Amino acid sequence: MPKKERQFWYLAIVAFLLLMSYTTSSLARHDFSARQTESRRKIGAIYMTRSNPFYEIIDEEIRTAVENHGDVLLSRDPALSVERQTAEVQELIDEGVALIFLNPVDWQKMGPALQLAHDAHVPVITIDTNVQDASLVAATVESDNYAAGVSCAQHLLAHADHANILLLKHSEARSAVDRIQGFCDTIAGHAGFTIVGEAECQGQLELAMPATQKLLAEHPETTTIMALNDPTALGVMAALASKGRMDDVTVYGVDGVPEVKELIASGHHLITAAQSPRSIGRDAATAAYELLEGGTPERHIVLPTRLVSAENIGEVDVNAWE
Repeated sequence: MPKKERQFWYLAIVAFLLLMSYTTSSLARHDFSARQTESRRKIGAIYMTRSNPFYEIIDEEIRTAVENHGDVLLSRDPALSVERQTAEVQELIDEGVALIFLNPVDWQKMGPALQLAHDAHVPVITIDTNVQDASLVAATVESDNYAAGVSCAQHLLAHADHANILLLKHSEARSAVDRIQGFCDTIAGHAGFTIVGEAECQGQLELAMPATQKLLAEHPETTTIMALNDPTALGVMAALASKGRMDDVTVYGVDGVPEVKELIASGHHLITAAQSPRSIGRDAATAAYELLEGGTPERHIVLPTRLVSAENIGEVDVNAWE
């Protein structure tokens, strides 16, 4: 090949390589995906279940904050399975998330999931409930669950001179454990206030109803039921209705679900310690972005609850969350 021809092809190849280098660099700076998400930061969120509307509200608040930052929220539902939740943590890590919001299925069994995130250098913020070992958690945002249980018990002590009490529990969730503990600690030592039975229901309406029916059959003397959350309280109310006992049993719940407040407004014997899932979601998102921007968020953010009963139902928005 003549010298001039070799030079021509050499220059042509160099020009082609420069053009490809420029094009690749240009493409890297632009997002040509259908929804413009390829260059947006990914954030993960895993709730113990999405069947509880409380978590839908938290997710809504977090999603709003994430999208306002130009990022993408990837939410997951392990349906109350520890194994599935752990697998979802790994899936989100593989997706390349920068941070994970975690609502633990089981507060004592989150170690492997947290270790996965730690090893991958993905920070975790726990929401609504904490974990047994928080050393691998960047921050926790939750309500004062113990105080919620205390306020329910104080209301009972102020409005009755005795009570035969059933407990509806969810021992895998630390938030539920704290609520029941706060309630039991407060009534302890008060003569005439007796816990006559208890059952696990995982905080689910469809499990609380048959559990309550069984307990009522075993303990017809029941006058009061302390439920760990409002979905459980609604299941309890359904069980009471099936037994024709809605007028002679007082029910306590925790959450402030609009449907529960509507029942309170209708005159039913129902009380709830209302949380603010909107505040939990907003505060968790604020802590997350403080962390992602190199700051150090408060390690444990605890939000107050408000007891809602017949005495103050006129002061709250029955149709909305706190």
